[in-house]
Amino acid sequence: MGVVTSRRAAPDRSPDQAWRRAAPVSFWLDDPRAPAPMPALDRPLRTGLAVVGGGFSGLWTALLAKEADPALDVVVLEAERVAWAATGRNGGFCEATLTHGEANGRNRFPDEYDRLARLGQENLEAIDAFVRERGVECGWERTGALSVATADWQVDELRGTGALPDDWLEPGALRAELDSPTYLAGRWDREGCAIVNPARLAWGLRDACLDAGVRIFERTAALGLERSGRLVAVTTTGGKVLADRVALGTNAFPSLLRRVRPRVIPVYDHVLVTEPLTTEQLARIGWSHRQGVSDAGNQFHYYRLTSDDRILWGGYDAIYHYGRKVSSVYDQRPATFARLSEHFYQTFPQLADVGFTHRWGGAIDTCSRFCAFFGTALGGRVAYAAGFTGVGVGATRFAAQVVLDLLTGVRSERSELRMVRSKPLPFPPEPLGWAVIELTRASIASADAHGGRRNAWLRLLDRVGLGFDS
Repeated sequence: MGVVTSRRAAPDRSPDQAWRRAAPVSFWLDDPRAPAPMPALDRPLRTGLAVVGGGFSGLWTALLAKEADPALDVVVLEAERVAWAATGRNGGFCEATLTHGEANGRNRFPDEYDRLARLGQENLEAIDAFVRERGVECGWERTGALSVATADWQVDELRGTGALPDDWLEPGALRAELDSPTYLAGRWDREGCAIVNPARLAWGLRDACLDAGVRIFERTAALGLERSGRLVAVTTTGGKVLADRVALGTNAFPSLLRRVRPRVIPVYDHVLVTEPLTTEQLARIGWSHRQGVSDAGNQFHYYRLTSDDRILWGGYDAIYHYGRKVSSVYDQRPATFARLSEHFYQTFPQLADVGFTHRWGGAIDTCSRFCAFFGTALGGRVAYAAGFTGVGVGATRFAAQVVLDLLTGVRSERSELRMVRSKPLPFPPEPLGWAVIELTRASIASADAHGGRRNAWLRLLDRVGLGFDS
């Protein structure tokens, strides 16, 4: 979040002790309604389309491929469990944006941003239709999203994002929606965001895939791929899979294609979830329209209500670990949880008697342009999407369509986009990569602490098209 401006007394409940009492597990995945495990692959296999990854990217790709061609044999290979990674660990915001926000989109794709915005909204409507037509019980709510300023410089930043008069909220109107002493102004995007239980959405996609005839193998890690005549051979822990085409949806995990790896780094994000608020506790802050919320600093929090009126509170720190490693060791980070807890009680001092029940972390795949990129390999028989940078709950469906266009050679409005045809710059190798990322993180924190002023390093990144502002 931005610099917290409230100077009220510390809450009765110690922020440090509050997070320590939380269970170290994703709230979304800690669900008695989680589906039973699927079998692991235990033999060689031949298929038309092999999809690597059982998160949103892979599930949407498998389902859309099967809907387009019901006769096509489709196999999903998941190293752990469906929805186990980023799909089941995010904040549960399903946004229309395909470009990590309007400012980033207009800066990087000025000639086609309006088209990308339309395609993104159409994509969100298609997900809405899927949830409603399938009757997926995933806490889907079209609440829209609030962006809130917590420092003076952020007010001007928000005013410059193209807010319509009906979207803009002065302090009184904003605090009537959601009451925090830190709020100075805000913007309410009423159409471009839904909140959702992401694990249950993924499980709904899993069920739809199975109903359509997709074969899903869990506990089956893909270890490598190579050309095998006119086919692609995917080496897995359960046997070799021969496929006509392969779609890769591994995102933050190291790609099976070496050419992709320098363009993606895993950044760890962490989340707290409170105990359910009572009617009286919820009345202290309002929130009758249940919008998703994010604050407007470069380091920012995102937060929302769950179906049983808990507050999910995440973001702020974005932690990079040397060597681009993805490991469960990084899921729990006491320093970040303590900071999240402190900021929660500063934002909502009215909720000093509310504690936390869940805490977790997970890796986000980011790239130097902060939105997805695409490509093919092995003569067009393999396609991939990666680099979603935290907006993958919605954008993965659009990406699945792009991947299928690339695999089938279809020329479409999507496949002709410059966003699809271009690539982000790669990150430098270690140790230079680590040094650059840490310098950038420190510079972003400094900008938030000094009225949004960007130092010489950030201005240089802006000039070469690598500026990061969220």
